[in-house]
Amino acid sequence: MTTLLPALRGILASNGQLPRLRLDPAMTTELPALPLPTEATPAAQVAALRAAIPAGAQQVCLAGLGTIRTEFSQGSGRAAGKIALVTGAAQGFGCEIASDLAAQGAWVALADVNVDGARAAAERINAACGRAVAMGVAMNVTDPASVQAALTTVVGALGGLDLLVANAGVLRAGSVKTISAADFDFVTNVNYKGYFLCVQAAAPIMALQHLACPATWFDIIQINSKSGLQGSNRNGAYAGSKFGGVGLTQSFAMELVEDGIKINAICPGNFFDGPLWSDPQNGLFAQYLRTGKVPGALTVADVKRFYEAKVPMGRGCTTPDVMRAIYYLCEQHYETGQTLPVTGGQVMR
Repeated sequence: MTTLLPALRGILASNGQLPRLRLDPAMTTELPALPLPTEATPAAQVAALRAAIPAGAQQVCLAGLGTIRTEFSQGSGRAAGKIALVTGAAQGFGCEIASDLAAQGAWVALADVNVDGARAAAERINAACGRAVAMGVAMNVTDPASVQAALTTVVGALGGLDLLVANAGVLRAGSVKTISAADFDFVTNVNYKGYFLCVQAAAPIMALQHLACPATWFDIIQINSKSGLQGSNRNGAYAGSKFGGVGLTQSFAMELVEDGIKINAICPGNFFDGPLWSDPQNGLFAQYLRTGKVPGALTVADVKRFYEAKVPMGRGCTTPDVMRAIYYLCEQHYETGQTLPVTGGQVMR
C-alpha cells in the first residue's frame, strides 16, 4: 500500500495537483480490473501503471485491491490539497499546527504516542472545519515499527504524503553534573532519533510521488528550537539533540533533493503558553524553578518574566509566528537545508 498508492497518486495528478485517494475494496465500477504491477523496480512499476491507466482517469480498478477514486481539493488556502502529517500533535504546538493546516485546506494526520489525545484533537478539527479533514494515528517516534505503521495507516486512508512536520519533542532540564543517563537518552531518542526515523519512513513515499509526477516537490519541516542554534545552560541534553537535528536537516536535504523533497528546520523561540513551558508540574517554568536555573526566582511567574525579558520583541513565540514560517518554506521552491529562526530577535543569524 505504501508503494502502490503514492505512485498512483502521482500518475493521477491533474495540472500538477495530486489528489487524495479513496480506496473502495468493493470494486464498484465498470472499469476493467488492472493487474497489480510486478516489475522489479519502482521506476518500472510506475511506467507499467502509467501505460495501463488512460490519461485523465479519475478512478482506477486494481485486481485484488479495489477501486481507487481521486478527490481534488477545491479550496484556496495556503495548504489546499496537501496531505500533511504532524507528529507530537495531541496538544501544544503540534495540535495548533495541525489545526491551522486543516483550516488552510490540508488533509491532516495527527500522530502522537497519546493516540486518544490525537484522535480527540482530530475530531475537534473536523468539527471546526465542518467536514472530515483530520485523523488521529498512534505513533511512538522512537520505535521504527510504530512510525512505519502510522505512515501505512495514513497512506491507506489518504493516498500519500506531501508535508511532514516533525514536531514531536521532549525536554528534561538538568546540569551535566547531575542529569541521569536515562533522562539524556529519553531526550535524544525522541528529539534526534525520532526525527531520523520519521524522515526515513516518509521520504520513500514522497520519492514515489515525485517519480510519478516529476514536476512536484514535497516538504519535510522539523520544528527545532532556538536551542538548536545556541547552547542552553543546564539544558545540554535538549540543546544537543536540537543541534543534532540541524545536522540531520542539512544532510537529509543534500541527499533527498534528487527525490523532489525539500528539508528545512524552523527554530522557534520560547512558546511560553504551551504545555512544554506552562504545564504546572513538568513544564519548563516549573523545572527551571526547581533546578535553580533562574537566580533569585521564587515563583513560576518570576521565571516567566526572566525569559520574556530576554526577547527583544518582549514576548514568546506563538503558533501564527511558526505557521508563517511553515508556509514560507513550503511555498519557497528554492530553499532547502535551511534553519529558520523565529525567535523575536533573541537569536539572530
